[in-house]
Amino acid sequence: MHSQFSEHFLPLLQKITTESEWEWIQSVSHLETKGLMTAFVKAPRFLSKTTIQNSVASENLIPSLPGFQVNGWDLVRLSRVWFLTHFASLTKDEFANIMDTLFDTAELNELIALYSALPLLPYPNLWLARATDAVRSNMGSVFDAIAICNPYPFHHFPELAWNQLVLKTIFNEKPIFSIYGLGKRRNMELSLSIIDYAKERWAASRTVPIQVWYLVSPFLKKEEFSIIEKLLGSKHEGEVVAACLILFESNHNEAKDLLRKYPKYEIEIQNGNLNWSNLYV
Repeated sequence: MHSQFSEHFLPLLQKITTESEWEWIQSVSHLETKGLMTAFVKAPRFLSKTTIQNSVASENLIPSLPGFQVNGWDLVRLSRVWFLTHFASLTKDEFANIMDTLFDTAELNELIALYSALPLLPYPNLWLARATDAVRSNMGSVFDAIAICNPYPFHHFPELAWNQLVLKTIFNEKPIFSIYGLGKRRNMELSLSIIDYAKERWAASRTVPIQVWYLVSPFLKKEEFSIIEKLLGSKHEGEVVAACLILFESNHNEAKDLLRKYPKYEIEIQNGNLNWSNLYV
């Protein structure tokens, strides 16, 4: 009943468990459906909340699934996600019934594990409504489970839901570059929303996170160049760099002309020493 991803978990699970915990996990792996569902719920009774550190877990735990990371998870969450992969060989209806049962009866930490597991599960379209519901959740840890270091939204969210996820990440002051696939799904509608957001923040004399300009960069129209001028006039060097990066990526001749007025940054950008990764934090 294992999925193609199950085997990737075992070395890590063995590394971070005690002898008794490892014995319990091994015993669970042989259980049938109901036993696995019970183990999913009862895992905290048998496992500690040992946190998985960067030095222990590879950032690319599953090479065939880029973006899936478990750094910062605890042992219970990791084990629960592993249990869920054991249902992969069930029929679509059987799997859907199990997931519906687990979702409908889940407490907070169980929900986090369920959303964390979505990129590993078959029949991905079955979970789309659940996943977009998580974006609207008022529970921050549930939102993080679907938004942060989770490749499921990148692969399966329609544009509207994707944009909502990105915007809520910004509103919640979370790091947007922890959203897997962010650059590949930049789009015009999201850019326009970011511009409106920035104008509202500025009107209220509030700052705008520098990273959000990455989402605007490919789509900024000439009539919005006043935004660039405002950023270039900032006392915060990061905002000046962001403006220069936008100008560098722009196809407008006016943008190229304006960038030449900032040769220090133009040269650094051309040489690859300044890029959006410098503004991640």
